[in-house]
Amino acid sequence: MSIRHFIQELEKGLRAPVYFLYADDPYLLKEASLIGERTVPEGERDFSVTVFDLDGIDKVPPFAQIVDVINTVPFMGRRTVIIENIQELSRKDMGPLENYLSDPSPYALLILLHMGSPKAQFKDVIKKAKSVSLDIRPQELPLWIKEKARQKGFELTQDAVEYLLGITGADVGLLSAELEKFSFIGKSRLDTGDIRGVVKGNSDFDAFDLVNALRERNPEKVFKVARALQETQESYSLLGALNWHYSRLFSKERRGDERYRRVFELLSEADAGIKTSGGTFPLEYLLVKLLRI
Repeated sequence: MSIRHFIQELEKGLRAPVYFLYADDPYLLKEASLIGERTVPEGERDFSVTVFDLDGIDKVPPFAQIVDVINTVPFMGRRTVIIENIQELSRKDMGPLENYLSDPSPYALLILLHMGSPKAQFKDVIKKAKSVSLDIRPQELPLWIKEKARQKGFELTQDAVEYLLGITGADVGLLSAELEKFSFIGKSRLDTGDIRGVVKGNSDFDAFDLVNALRERNPEKVFKVARALQETQESYSLLGALNWHYSRLFSKERRGDERYRRVFELLSEADAGIKTSGGTFPLEYLLVKLLRI
């Protein structure tokens, strides 16, 4: 199951007794944890929501005690227990967890959050719980953005979604930050014109201008736009935007496979360079290479 299915589960109110959610992106797991807490009315959370982090700095009680917490009947509604970093669960504690999953409490919602691909020891857990991968495939990003906007009380048009992705790329943390800013605009439905100034910040250019300059093979314009953008955006954000644009171009054109293969190789090399050394050089070197293909 994918992020699309998780959104469907949210719309139903997370009615399954146990969810096993996993992702490579820690942001998505933390977001899922917060969503789980928000299934309980704010005034009841102190009494009905408990979060355990098996990889946190706080001492974690024996898992048998955690199961006792899950089984405690709440004063009202459902008891929600969220266990972060379940991948750190020891093998000796798998028994109590699997026993609980065989007969889950009708008065509880248990959310298990796993960093990365599930380990083999969780095979039976996955079968007994409702398991969902939270990692977002590129084609699912528009759906995720629209759902996040809905949660914040406004709607984005399809054109606005495409524009946002074109500017920020596929980094869900950056996208979420932009959506947070949009919530202050004060309109229930936002189009491209409503968000353009907010996303572009102080720059006169955006990632669309950079891609167009690259396609025109205009070095002077490429580096002029890049320098302006780097005053307001991190290199990693610009790289994500370039990756999004080239992915869209490739899906539309469906030709020049060898050229696009080289483009994506260069984007991957730049990604590694930015993560390793930081700074602006990996991005600028990438632009030089893109101008040559």
